[in-house]
Amino acid sequence: MTERRRLVVMRHAKAEPYASTDHARRLTERGRAQARAAGERLRELGLVPDHAIVSTAERSVMTWTELAAASGSEVGPQLDAAVYSGGVDVLLEAIQTTPEHASAVIFIGHNPSAAYLAHLLDDGEGDPESVGGMLRGFPPGALVVFEVPGCWTELSPESARVVGFFAPD
Repeated sequence: MTERRRLVVMRHAKAEPYASTDHARRLTERGRAQARAAGERLRELGLVPDHAIVSTAERSVMTWTELAAASGSEVGPQLDAAVYSGGVDVLLEAIQTTPEHASAVIFIGHNPSAAYLAHLLDDGEGDPESVGGMLRGFPPGALVVFEVPGCWTELSPESARVVGFFAPD
C-alpha cells in the first residue's frame, strides 16, 4: 500500500462558450495557459500525476494535455464518458476504481460536479487557507489537493483532507 496518496480534483480550464456541441467545446488561449499554470503548480509541489481520470469532453482532454506537459506527467489518461454528465456518486465511483499502486491521482471534470465532489470529500480538518479558497468558488482551472489516508476503494464522503487549493488567473 502506498503511504502517501494525493487526489487532485480539478475543473477544466477556460473554454470557448460555443461549439457544434457542448462536448466539442475547446479551451481558449487563456484556458490553455491556466492548465499549464496548474501543471506547473503541481510540479512545484512534487505532485506529478501517476493516474488521471478525465472527462471525454474536448475541454477536459485539452486541460489534461496542457497540465500533463507542464507537470511532467507521462501517464495516459483514463477517459471516462460517465464523468461528463455524472453526479458526485459517479465521480466518486470512478476514483474508487483507481489502481492501488497510484499515489498521485487527478480527476478533471466539470462544474457543478467537480466542486460538489471537493466539498463532499472534505473532512473539515484541512488547511484553513486552502479550504477558504475552495469555499470562495471553483472557477475554470481551479484545483483542490486532498490527502487520502486509505485505499482508493475506501474513499468516501468526508474522508479526505484538503491540503492545497489553486485557482489560476
